[in-house]
Amino acid sequence: MKNLTSIEEGKTNAIISYLTIIGTIVAIVLNNSSKNAFASFHIRQNIGLNIFLILNSWFISRIFGNFGSFIVWALIVVLWFIGLMGAINGDEKKSPIVGDLFQDWFKSI
Repeated sequence: MKNLTSIEEGKTNAIISYLTIIGTIVAIVLNNSSKNAFASFHIRQNIGLNIFLILNSWFISRIFGNFGSFIVWALIVVLWFIGLMGAINGDEKKSPIVGDLFQDWFKSI
């Protein structure tokens, strides 16, 4: 079981990270002064989702058109919602399929 104090201390930054790309940047800055494992987990998850959103708008929409881009966007929104609810509830819920990748790719955060 995770340290409940650590989760409570990092919960605000974790939730902020899901509020737009600017929220992610703010959460990174706030988390740099005193690293919190719970907040770092959620920041890494949301950085990955933000990157997927950017790739979706740049590449998927050009290759597969608006309908394909909408399908990918809808899947990303579902993953975002899972992550946000995990942050609110104090859980470290990885995004299905890609969550482990996000944790590995952004482990320095």
